Amino acid sequence: MEAGVYDLYVEGRRHLAAGEYLAAIPPLEAARDRSPASGSIRELLALAYLRARRFGDALPEAEAAVEAAPNDHYAYYLQGRARQGIGDIAGARGSYRLATWLRPADPAYARALADVS
Repeated sequence: MEAGVYDLYVEGRRHLAAGEYLAAIPPLEAARDRSPASGSIRELLALAYLRARRFGDALPEAEAAVEAAPNDHYAYYLQGRARQGIGDIAGARGSYRLATWLRPADPAYARALADVS
């Protein structure tokens, strides 16, 4: 991540940590636009969209995060939340299964899977 992109990422992360989901989105979108292949930026932007209940916007970001890091359990979890939010329960179930398979001891993943099973 180049310096300017990293600064935008840190700013977005700081807003998220403070519960300022809508304020996190613009710097994270700018970081994504400058570094679209970064899975960590796409994952954090998906989280910001999810917390802002913008499920349709979260899904492509979560999908990009999964594509960038196919072994990232949390990216699959975010993908599942986005799919569940738009009403794609079967898709959410599949994403949660992958998250649980990659990290079987995580209780949040097990709960999410149980919620859509």
